Amino acid sequence: MGPPMRTYSIVVDPDSDGGFTVTVPALPGCINQGGTIEECLAHAQEAIELYIEDLVASGEPVPEEKEPPQVLKVTVAA
Repeated sequence: MGPPMRTYSIVVDPDSDGGFTVTVPALPGCINQGGTIEECLAHAQEAIELYIEDLVASGEPVPEEKEPPQVLKVTVAA
């Protein structure tokens, strides 16, 4: 039996020069990039797996995402 399946939300931010930066709010420091959304998903999956492998190898607990992050908009006069 393999390791448990875990699901994490990712945030895909468009870069000014094209492509996207991907972060995983539940895993601080887990950041990646991709040229397309499909690349972002593939790169994020790989980055998350490696991040968790490092945590397990170090004896650190693996954070679980209890509740997905929310994206809200706020309008200000500036």
